[in-house]
Amino acid sequence: MAKGSGELANLSLAEASRLVESKQVSPVDLVDACLERIGAVQDTLKCYISVYEQAREVAKAAETMIAAGYWLGPLHGLPIALKDNVGLKGLRTTAGSKVLGDWIPEEDATVAARLRGAGAIFIGKTNLHEFAWGGTTDNPHHGTARNPWDTERFPAGSSGGSGAAVAARTCFGALGTDTGGSVRLPAAINGIVGIRPTIGRVSNYGVIPLAWSMDTVGSMTRTVEDCAILFNAIAGHDPRDGGSALEATTDYTADLEKGVKGMRIGLIPDYFFSHLQPAVHDAVRGAIDILVGLGATTHDVTVENIHGNISAQLTVESCEPSAYHQAWLRERPGDYGEDVRTLLEIGELIPAPTYIQAQRYRQLLRSEFLEAFKSVDVFICPTLPFTATPVGATTVVIENGVEEDMLSAIMQFTGVPSLTGMPSLVVPCGFDEDGLPVGMQIMGRPFDEATLFRAGAAFQAATEYHQRAPSI
Repeated sequence: MAKGSGELANLSLAEASRLVESKQVSPVDLVDACLERIGAVQDTLKCYISVYEQAREVAKAAETMIAAGYWLGPLHGLPIALKDNVGLKGLRTTAGSKVLGDWIPEEDATVAARLRGAGAIFIGKTNLHEFAWGGTTDNPHHGTARNPWDTERFPAGSSGGSGAAVAARTCFGALGTDTGGSVRLPAAINGIVGIRPTIGRVSNYGVIPLAWSMDTVGSMTRTVEDCAILFNAIAGHDPRDGGSALEATTDYTADLEKGVKGMRIGLIPDYFFSHLQPAVHDAVRGAIDILVGLGATTHDVTVENIHGNISAQLTVESCEPSAYHQAWLRERPGDYGEDVRTLLEIGELIPAPTYIQAQRYRQLLRSEFLEAFKSVDVFICPTLPFTATPVGATTVVIENGVEEDMLSAIMQFTGVPSLTGMPSLVVPCGFDEDGLPVGMQIMGRPFDEATLFRAGAAFQAATEYHQRAPSI
């Protein structure tokens, strides 16, 4: 089956997988297509830190296995990117920093090992906000990553390189890490799909931490089906990760065609739909209307203490990184970018009682949401209250012409799953007047990622937002 490199790069992961399995397309052709795309956009987007030309040799081996009758599954021969805080044996892993600029892991992170075992081919390591501590991917050591929909705009962060890489068709999927929103924010801003799993669902072993009580790895792709396929490979218990859950996994692609008839959508109107840019409000409300048209129902819910989440989120996400970086911050302060060094220094000034109160608040908020889930199946809200801001911006205008600090504004909605440990899925649901993507966030019960994929797949079956591509 003859296809040009541009056509191949535009395939979804699932489409490419079916062609590889049927031997209509070679893994070598897919790798060549992705490397060609990387060559075309990398100088502009700065979405990669390392690019693996040796992926061609791996692809040849993958092709030989398939020809011999050994097909490892839907990721076999598919080029996948990894955020550069995910360890790869024998290959530099920098966490976007100068401090770890020469670090060569002696073993794969568990998620990388699982992808490797599933036949995935690593095409490169993506750029990130230094040590994942920030929301812009303005990286002083590896370049400022940019948004493929408008290269004067940011791709969000910290997994901004992964988000831009997937949206720009340089890989068929990528892994990111999410603490306060670092998978979901770039997914929304770059118009792709991304999942933050339930805390403990995916192993963090071999991944450089940010704030260990909230960190998790998530998959980022262009469609919900693709995201579920990638998630199937990385989810599950890992005895090497002390925080890994013993909960059983399932086939996350199994319910994708079941639809949302009878699904109960929870809304918190006074929080989820206040303080938004108009385009974000209209896109997410419109998406909910589509799901209602498909048979879902909406239910207004009160979560009494939700308004304290941004403060608690910033407290935990300040203190825990500062603890991890304490020695380096004293020994090598000049090796950090100014913004990250400042955040780490601030984290050391937060009193222990403030951190403890934030952790107590997390327990309260989780209990309130678990109670709310007795009457609804999912919650839906925007992913963030604004669309992509100009590169380098530290403030944002959401309404009434008032400039706000972007770091706290960006966490208005993503902090809820981070604090409670609940899973959430981001799905593109529209565009603003400048053609910049808007993403909705679907939140679910702990360990019920399957319902999130089901809702997202139903939305994508009824819409075409995920089929649009940036013109870069």
